Amino acid sequence: MKRVVITGLGVVSPLGNDVTAMWERLLNGENAVDTLTKIDISQYPAKVGAEVKEWNIDHLVEPKEARKMDSFIQYSILAADAAHRDSGLDVKAIADDVGIWIGSGIGGVETIDKQASILHERGPRRISPFFIPMMIPNMASGQVSIYLGAKGPSNCSVTACASGTNSIGEAFKVIQRGDALAMFAGGAEAPITPLSFSGFCANKALSTNPDPNTACRPFDKNRDGFIMGEGAGVLVLEEYEHAKARGAKMYAEVVGYGMSSDAYHITAPSPEAEGGSKAMNEALRDAGIRPEDVQYINAHGTSTPLNDMLETKAIHNVFGDHAHNLAVNSSKSMIGHLLGAAGGVEAVITALSIHEGRIHPTINCETPADDCDLDYVRDRNRELDIQYALSNSLGFGGHNATLAFAKVND
Repeated sequence: MKRVVITGLGVVSPLGNDVTAMWERLLNGENAVDTLTKIDISQYPAKVGAEVKEWNIDHLVEPKEARKMDSFIQYSILAADAAHRDSGLDVKAIADDVGIWIGSGIGGVETIDKQASILHERGPRRISPFFIPMMIPNMASGQVSIYLGAKGPSNCSVTACASGTNSIGEAFKVIQRGDALAMFAGGAEAPITPLSFSGFCANKALSTNPDPNTACRPFDKNRDGFIMGEGAGVLVLEEYEHAKARGAKMYAEVVGYGMSSDAYHITAPSPEAEGGSKAMNEALRDAGIRPEDVQYINAHGTSTPLNDMLETKAIHNVFGDHAHNLAVNSSKSMIGHLLGAAGGVEAVITALSIHEGRIHPTINCETPADDCDLDYVRDRNRELDIQYALSNSLGFGGHNATLAFAKVND
Protein backbone atom coordinates (compact mmCIF):
# COMPACT_ATOMS: atom_id res chain seq x y z
CA MET A 1 0.00 0.00 0.00
CA LYS A 2 1.17 3.53 -0.75
CA ARG A 3 2.08 5.91 2.07
CA VAL A 4 0.09 9.16 2.25
CA VAL A 5 1.38 12.44 3.66
CA ILE A 6 -0.13 15.89 4.16
CA THR A 7 1.72 18.54 2.14
CA GLY A 8 -0.71 21.47 2.13
CA LEU A 9 -3.22 23.06 4.49
CA GLY A 10 -5.98 25.62 3.91
CA VAL A 11 -8.81 26.96 6.05
CA VAL A 12 -11.64 29.41 6.19
CA SER A 13 -12.63 29.64 9.85
CA PRO A 14 -14.25 31.85 12.48
CA LEU A 15 -10.74 32.40 13.91
CA GLY A 16 -9.23 33.51 10.63
CA ASN A 17 -9.12 32.66 6.95
CA ASP A 18 -5.54 31.49 6.86
CA VAL A 19 -3.88 28.65 8.70
CA THR A 20 -1.30 30.71 10.57
CA ALA A 21 -3.81 33.17 12.00
CA MET A 22 -6.19 30.42 13.10
CA TRP A 23 -3.41 28.32 14.64
CA GLU A 24 -1.96 31.18 16.68
CA ARG A 25 -5.38 32.16 17.99
CA LEU A 26 -6.19 28.57 18.92
CA LEU A 27 -2.94 28.27 20.86
CA ASN A 28 -3.79 31.50 22.67
CA GLY A 29 -7.25 30.21 23.59
CA GLU A 30 -9.06 32.96 21.69
CA ASN A 31 -12.81 32.56 21.34
CA ALA A 32 -14.53 33.17 17.98
CA VAL A 33 -18.04 32.69 19.36
CA ASP A 34 -20.06 35.91 19.33
CA THR A 35 -23.60 37.24 19.05
CA LEU A 36 -24.88 36.32 15.60
CA THR A 37 -25.09 39.00 12.92
CA LYS A 38 -26.21 36.98 9.88
CA ILE A 39 -29.73 36.36 11.17
CA ASP A 40 -32.23 38.23 13.34
CA ILE A 41 -31.63 36.52 16.69
CA SER A 42 -34.70 38.08 18.32
CA GLN A 43 -36.79 35.20 16.99
CA TYR A 44 -34.62 32.38 18.32
CA PRO A 45 -33.82 30.84 21.71
CA ALA A 46 -30.16 30.52 20.66
CA LYS A 47 -28.31 33.80 20.25
CA VAL A 48 -24.65 33.10 19.49
CA GLY A 49 -22.55 31.42 16.81
CA ALA A 50 -19.12 31.38 15.19
CA GLU A 51 -19.27 33.27 11.91
CA VAL A 52 -16.71 33.62 9.13
CA LYS A 53 -15.86 37.27 8.62
CA GLU A 54 -14.16 39.41 5.95
CA TRP A 55 -13.85 36.99 3.09
CA ASN A 56 -14.28 37.11 -0.68
CA ILE A 57 -13.02 35.22 -3.71
CA ASP A 58 -12.89 38.08 -6.22
CA HIS A 59 -9.13 37.65 -6.54
CA LEU A 60 -9.61 34.00 -7.51
CA VAL A 61 -12.87 33.87 -9.47
CA GLU A 62 -14.64 36.42 -11.66
CA PRO A 63 -17.41 38.13 -9.65
CA LYS A 64 -19.98 36.98 -12.23
CA GLU A 65 -18.97 33.35 -11.60
CA ALA A 66 -18.77 33.82 -7.84
CA ARG A 67 -22.43 34.89 -7.79
CA LYS A 68 -23.29 31.43 -9.09
CA MET A 69 -21.72 29.82 -6.00
CA ASP A 70 -23.24 29.31 -2.56
CA SER A 71 -20.98 30.43 0.29
CA PHE A 72 -19.99 26.84 1.15
CA ILE A 73 -18.57 26.51 -2.38
CA GLN A 74 -16.71 29.79 -2.09
CA TYR A 75 -15.24 28.69 1.25
CA SER A 76 -14.05 25.50 -0.44
CA ILE A 77 -12.28 27.37 -3.22
CA LEU A 78 -10.57 29.71 -0.76
CA ALA A 79 -9.37 26.82 1.43
CA ALA A 80 -8.31 24.70 -1.55
CA ASP A 81 -6.40 27.59 -3.11
CA ALA A 82 -4.54 28.18 0.17
CA ALA A 83 -3.74 24.46 0.50
CA HIS A 84 -2.55 24.39 -3.11
CA ARG A 85 -0.21 27.34 -2.60
CA ASP A 86 1.05 25.88 0.67
CA SER A 87 1.83 22.54 -0.96
CA GLY A 88 3.73 23.87 -3.97
CA LEU A 89 2.14 21.09 -6.02
CA ASP A 90 2.06 21.60 -9.79
CA VAL A 91 -1.49 20.37 -10.35
CA LYS A 92 -1.57 21.02 -14.08
CA ALA A 93 1.54 18.88 -14.65
CA ILE A 94 -0.15 15.82 -13.16
CA ALA A 95 -3.81 16.85 -13.60
CA ASP A 96 -5.07 13.33 -14.37
CA ASP A 97 -3.60 12.10 -11.08
CA VAL A 98 -5.00 14.83 -8.82
CA GLY A 99 -8.46 14.42 -7.36
CA ILE A 100 -10.92 16.28 -5.12
CA TRP A 101 -13.01 14.92 -2.23
CA ILE A 102 -14.71 17.69 -0.26
CA GLY A 103 -17.73 16.83 1.87
CA SER A 104 -20.60 18.92 3.17
CA GLY A 105 -23.29 17.94 5.63
CA ILE A 106 -25.96 20.26 4.27
CA GLY A 107 -24.61 21.83 1.08
CA GLY A 108 -26.13 25.06 -0.17
CA VAL A 109 -28.74 25.72 2.49
CA GLU A 110 -28.11 29.45 2.06
CA THR A 111 -29.26 29.11 -1.56
CA ILE A 112 -32.21 26.88 -0.61
CA ASP A 113 -33.33 29.42 1.98
CA LYS A 114 -33.20 32.34 -0.46
CA GLN A 115 -34.77 30.52 -3.40
CA ALA A 116 -37.59 29.11 -1.26
CA SER A 117 -38.48 32.68 -0.28
CA ILE A 118 -38.42 33.74 -3.93
CA LEU A 119 -40.72 30.84 -4.88
CA HIS A 120 -43.17 31.77 -2.12
CA GLU A 121 -43.13 35.51 -2.77
CA ARG A 122 -42.60 35.79 -6.55
CA GLY A 123 -43.46 32.44 -8.09
CA PRO A 124 -41.60 29.62 -9.91
CA ARG A 125 -40.53 31.69 -12.92
CA ARG A 126 -38.25 33.79 -10.73
CA ILE A 127 -36.19 30.85 -9.44
CA SER A 128 -32.53 31.14 -10.44
CA PRO A 129 -31.35 28.81 -13.24
CA PHE A 130 -28.28 28.28 -11.05
CA PHE A 131 -30.33 27.12 -8.04
CA ILE A 132 -29.52 23.43 -8.39
CA PRO A 133 -25.74 23.72 -9.09
CA MET A 134 -25.47 26.24 -6.25
CA MET A 135 -27.06 24.02 -3.62
CA ILE A 136 -26.04 20.42 -4.33
CA PRO A 137 -23.31 19.29 -1.89
CA ASN A 138 -21.02 17.77 -4.53
CA MET A 139 -20.50 21.16 -6.16
CA ALA A 140 -17.74 22.07 -3.69
CA SER A 141 -15.67 19.27 -5.23
CA GLY A 142 -16.91 20.12 -8.70
CA GLN A 143 -16.03 23.81 -8.55
CA VAL A 144 -12.65 23.19 -6.88
CA SER A 145 -11.85 20.66 -9.58
CA ILE A 146 -12.67 23.26 -12.26
CA TYR A 147 -10.70 25.96 -10.45
CA LEU A 148 -7.57 23.84 -10.04
CA GLY A 149 -7.85 21.89 -13.28
CA ALA A 150 -7.74 18.60 -11.33
CA LYS A 151 -9.00 15.74 -13.52
CA GLY A 152 -8.56 12.75 -11.19
CA PRO A 153 -11.09 11.09 -8.87
CA SER A 154 -13.76 13.55 -7.69
CA ASN A 155 -16.35 12.82 -5.03
CA CYS A 156 -18.23 14.13 -2.01
CA SER A 157 -19.13 12.48 1.31
CA VAL A 158 -22.42 13.59 2.87
CA THR A 159 -22.50 12.11 6.36
CA ALA A 160 -23.68 15.06 8.46
CA CYS A 161 -20.99 16.17 10.91
CA ALA A 162 -18.69 13.31 9.85
CA SER A 163 -18.60 14.52 6.22
CA GLY A 164 -15.18 16.18 6.34
CA THR A 165 -13.52 13.27 8.13
CA ASN A 166 -15.10 10.70 5.82
CA SER A 167 -13.96 12.73 2.81
CA ILE A 168 -10.35 12.79 4.01
CA GLY A 169 -10.47 9.10 4.87
CA GLU A 170 -11.83 8.14 1.46
CA ALA A 171 -9.29 10.36 -0.31
CA PHE A 172 -6.55 8.70 1.74
CA LYS A 173 -7.72 5.32 0.45
CA VAL A 174 -7.75 6.58 -3.16
CA ILE A 175 -4.05 7.41 -2.93
CA GLN A 176 -3.18 4.36 -0.83
CA ARG A 177 -4.47 2.00 -3.51
CA GLY A 178 -2.68 3.91 -6.28
CA ASP A 179 -5.61 5.64 -8.00
CA ALA A 180 -4.18 9.15 -7.59
CA LEU A 181 -0.92 10.87 -6.67
CA ALA A 182 -2.62 13.69 -4.75
CA MET A 183 -6.08 14.56 -3.42
CA PHE A 184 -7.53 17.80 -2.14
CA ALA A 185 -9.76 16.64 0.71
CA GLY A 186 -11.81 18.10 3.53
CA GLY A 187 -15.17 19.66 4.27
CA ALA A 188 -17.13 22.89 3.86
CA GLU A 189 -20.29 24.34 5.38
CA ALA A 190 -22.17 27.67 5.43
CA PRO A 191 -25.20 26.82 7.58
CA ILE A 192 -25.94 30.06 9.43
CA THR A 193 -29.24 30.92 7.72
CA PRO A 194 -32.75 31.40 9.13
CA LEU A 195 -33.95 28.04 7.82
CA SER A 196 -31.01 25.99 9.07
CA PHE A 197 -30.78 27.80 12.40
CA SER A 198 -34.52 27.31 12.94
CA GLY A 199 -34.14 23.57 12.40
CA PHE A 200 -31.32 23.17 14.90
CA CYS A 201 -33.19 25.30 17.43
CA ALA A 202 -36.30 23.18 16.93
CA ASN A 203 -34.45 19.94 17.70
CA LYS A 204 -32.90 21.61 20.78
CA ALA A 205 -29.33 20.83 19.74
CA LEU A 206 -28.03 24.40 20.21
CA SER A 207 -26.89 26.09 23.39
CA THR A 208 -29.31 28.73 24.64
CA ASN A 209 -26.64 30.41 26.75
CA PRO A 210 -26.57 34.01 25.40
CA ASP A 211 -23.07 34.75 26.70
CA PRO A 212 -20.56 34.23 23.87
CA ASN A 213 -17.71 33.82 26.36
CA THR A 214 -19.22 30.82 28.11
CA ALA A 215 -21.73 29.27 25.69
CA CYS A 216 -19.44 26.61 24.21
CA ARG A 217 -18.02 24.46 27.01
CA PRO A 218 -17.12 20.93 25.89
CA PHE A 219 -16.91 18.35 28.68
CA ASP A 220 -17.97 20.91 31.31
CA LYS A 221 -20.80 20.00 33.68
CA ASN A 222 -22.73 23.15 32.66
CA ARG A 223 -22.69 22.52 28.90
CA ASP A 224 -26.10 22.76 27.27
CA GLY A 225 -25.65 22.36 23.52
CA PHE A 226 -23.41 23.11 20.58
CA ILE A 227 -22.58 26.42 18.91
CA MET A 228 -23.11 26.60 15.17
CA GLY A 229 -20.04 27.56 13.18
CA GLU A 230 -19.09 27.74 9.51
CA GLY A 231 -16.07 27.51 7.25
CA ALA A 232 -13.93 25.02 5.35
CA GLY A 233 -10.83 22.95 5.86
CA VAL A 234 -8.92 21.41 2.94
CA LEU A 235 -5.73 19.34 3.02
CA VAL A 236 -3.47 18.25 0.20
CA LEU A 237 -2.89 14.53 0.63
CA GLU A 238 -0.01 13.21 -1.45
CA GLU A 239 1.68 9.91 -2.14
CA TYR A 240 4.83 9.86 -0.02
CA GLU A 241 7.40 9.04 -2.70
CA HIS A 242 5.99 11.71 -5.02
CA ALA A 243 6.12 14.30 -2.22
CA LYS A 244 9.64 13.26 -1.23
CA ALA A 245 10.92 13.44 -4.80
CA ARG A 246 9.83 17.04 -5.19
CA GLY A 247 11.11 18.06 -1.74
CA ALA A 248 7.68 18.87 -0.34
CA LYS A 249 7.10 19.93 3.24
CA MET A 250 5.27 17.16 5.11
CA TYR A 251 3.09 18.13 8.06
CA ALA A 252 2.07 14.61 9.06
CA GLU A 253 1.23 11.21 7.64
CA VAL A 254 -2.27 9.77 7.38
CA VAL A 255 -1.94 6.19 8.55
CA GLY A 256 -5.44 4.93 9.36
CA TYR A 257 -9.15 5.43 8.78
CA GLY A 258 -12.13 3.88 10.52
CA MET A 259 -15.87 4.36 10.27
CA SER A 260 -19.02 2.81 11.67
CA SER A 261 -22.72 3.28 12.22
CA ASP A 262 -24.47 3.34 15.57
CA ALA A 263 -27.63 1.81 14.05
CA TYR A 264 -29.42 3.26 17.05
CA HIS A 265 -31.04 6.72 16.66
CA ILE A 266 -31.13 9.57 14.14
CA THR A 267 -29.52 12.10 16.51
CA ALA A 268 -28.45 10.42 19.78
CA PRO A 269 -25.28 8.29 20.05
CA SER A 270 -25.69 4.68 21.16
CA PRO A 271 -25.70 4.48 24.98
CA GLU A 272 -22.67 2.18 25.24
CA ALA A 273 -20.70 4.20 22.67
CA GLU A 274 -20.14 1.14 20.49
CA GLY A 275 -20.13 3.13 17.25
CA GLY A 276 -17.50 5.65 18.27
CA SER A 277 -15.43 2.86 19.82
CA LYS A 278 -15.56 0.81 16.62
CA ALA A 279 -14.48 3.75 14.44
CA MET A 280 -11.42 4.39 16.65
CA ASN A 281 -10.56 0.68 16.82
CA GLU A 282 -10.83 0.40 13.04
CA ALA A 283 -8.54 3.41 12.55
CA LEU A 284 -5.96 1.89 14.90
CA ARG A 285 -6.21 -1.48 13.16
CA ASP A 286 -5.89 0.14 9.73
CA ALA A 287 -2.81 2.05 10.93
CA GLY A 288 -1.27 -1.07 12.47
CA ILE A 289 -0.74 0.62 15.83
CA ARG A 290 -1.69 -0.15 19.42
CA PRO A 291 -3.86 2.08 21.62
CA GLU A 292 -0.87 2.83 23.85
CA ASP A 293 1.03 4.24 20.84
CA VAL A 294 -1.33 7.25 20.70
CA GLN A 295 -0.58 10.48 22.61
CA TYR A 296 -3.36 12.84 21.45
CA ILE A 297 -7.00 12.88 20.37
CA ASN A 298 -8.70 15.84 18.72
CA ALA A 299 -12.17 15.02 20.00
CA HIS A 300 -15.51 15.67 18.34
CA GLY A 301 -16.27 17.46 21.62
CA THR A 302 -19.47 19.29 20.68
CA SER A 303 -20.50 20.65 24.12
CA THR A 304 -23.73 18.65 24.07
CA PRO A 305 -24.53 16.54 27.14
CA LEU A 306 -24.76 13.18 25.35
CA ASN A 307 -21.90 13.58 22.86
CA ASP A 308 -19.25 14.57 25.37
CA MET A 309 -20.19 11.87 27.83
CA LEU A 310 -20.35 9.11 25.22
CA GLU A 311 -17.22 10.15 23.34
CA THR A 312 -15.40 10.02 26.68
CA LYS A 313 -16.88 6.57 27.25
CA ALA A 314 -15.76 5.44 23.78
CA ILE A 315 -12.21 6.58 24.52
CA HIS A 316 -12.26 4.55 27.74
CA ASN A 317 -13.62 1.56 25.81
CA VAL A 318 -10.78 1.70 23.28
CA PHE A 319 -7.83 2.82 25.38
CA GLY A 320 -8.53 1.28 28.79
CA ASP A 321 -6.05 2.47 31.41
CA HIS A 322 -4.10 4.41 28.76
CA ALA A 323 -7.10 6.77 28.33
CA HIS A 324 -5.86 8.86 31.25
CA ASN A 325 -2.46 9.27 29.58
CA LEU A 326 -3.99 10.87 26.49
CA ALA A 327 -4.19 14.59 25.82
CA VAL A 328 -7.72 15.27 24.56
CA ASN A 329 -8.99 18.62 23.32
CA SER A 330 -11.95 20.15 21.50
CA SER A 331 -11.34 22.77 18.82
CA LYS A 332 -15.08 23.49 18.89
CA SER A 333 -14.64 25.23 22.24
CA MET A 334 -13.27 28.21 20.25
CA ILE A 335 -14.60 27.89 16.69
CA GLY A 336 -17.96 26.26 17.30
CA HIS A 337 -19.28 23.25 15.41
CA LEU A 338 -18.65 23.60 11.68
CA LEU A 339 -20.91 20.62 10.92
CA GLY A 340 -19.70 19.01 7.67
CA ALA A 341 -16.60 21.22 7.69
CA ALA A 342 -15.61 20.26 11.24
CA GLY A 343 -13.59 17.19 10.27
CA GLY A 344 -11.68 19.13 7.63
CA VAL A 345 -10.67 21.98 9.91
CA GLU A 346 -9.92 19.62 12.80
CA ALA A 347 -7.72 17.46 10.57
CA VAL A 348 -5.75 20.61 9.72
CA ILE A 349 -5.43 21.31 13.45
CA THR A 350 -4.35 17.74 14.22
CA ALA A 351 -1.69 17.83 11.48
CA LEU A 352 -0.39 21.14 12.83
CA SER A 353 -0.34 19.75 16.37
CA ILE A 354 1.91 16.90 15.25
CA HIS A 355 4.11 19.12 13.10
CA GLU A 356 4.52 21.86 15.72
CA GLY A 357 4.61 19.62 18.79
CA ARG A 358 1.97 21.72 20.51
CA ILE A 359 -1.74 21.33 21.25
CA HIS A 360 -4.28 24.02 21.92
CA PRO A 361 -6.40 24.24 25.08
CA THR A 362 -10.06 23.40 25.52
CA ILE A 363 -11.51 26.64 26.79
CA ASN A 364 -14.47 27.00 29.16
CA CYS A 365 -14.00 23.52 30.62
CA GLU A 366 -13.96 24.95 34.13
CA THR A 367 -15.52 22.05 36.01
CA PRO A 368 -15.47 18.78 34.03
CA ALA A 369 -18.60 16.71 34.41
CA ASP A 370 -18.38 13.57 36.53
CA ASP A 371 -18.71 11.41 33.41
CA CYS A 372 -16.03 13.44 31.57
CA ASP A 373 -12.87 12.46 33.40
CA LEU A 374 -10.05 12.68 30.84
CA ASP A 375 -7.21 15.18 30.39
CA TYR A 376 -8.95 17.82 28.26
CA VAL A 377 -5.94 20.20 28.11
CA ARG A 378 -7.73 22.87 30.09
CA ASP A 379 -6.57 26.47 30.53
CA ARG A 380 -3.50 26.74 28.25
CA ASN A 381 -1.71 25.17 25.30
CA ARG A 382 0.78 22.41 25.87
CA GLU A 383 3.98 21.18 24.28
CA LEU A 384 3.74 17.51 23.36
CA ASP A 385 5.85 15.22 21.21
CA ILE A 386 3.14 13.46 19.22
CA GLN A 387 3.99 10.26 17.38
CA TYR A 388 0.37 9.25 16.75
CA ALA A 389 -2.92 11.13 17.02
CA LEU A 390 -6.60 10.52 16.27
CA SER A 391 -9.30 12.90 15.10
CA ASN A 392 -12.93 11.94 15.72
CA SER A 393 -16.16 13.03 14.02
CA LEU A 394 -19.67 11.85 14.87
CA GLY A 395 -22.71 12.73 12.78
CA PHE A 396 -26.52 12.67 12.89
CA GLY A 397 -27.73 9.33 11.58
CA GLY A 398 -25.17 7.50 13.71
CA HIS A 399 -22.20 8.12 11.41
CA ASN A 400 -18.82 7.79 13.14
CA ALA A 401 -15.45 8.44 11.51
CA THR A 402 -11.88 8.51 12.84
CA LEU A 403 -8.58 9.39 11.20
CA ALA A 404 -5.20 8.27 12.53
CA PHE A 405 -2.21 10.53 11.93
CA ALA A 406 1.52 10.05 12.56
CA LYS A 407 4.69 12.08 12.66
CA VAL A 408 6.46 11.64 9.33
CA ASN A 409 9.44 9.31 9.72
CA ASP A 410 11.58 8.44 6.69
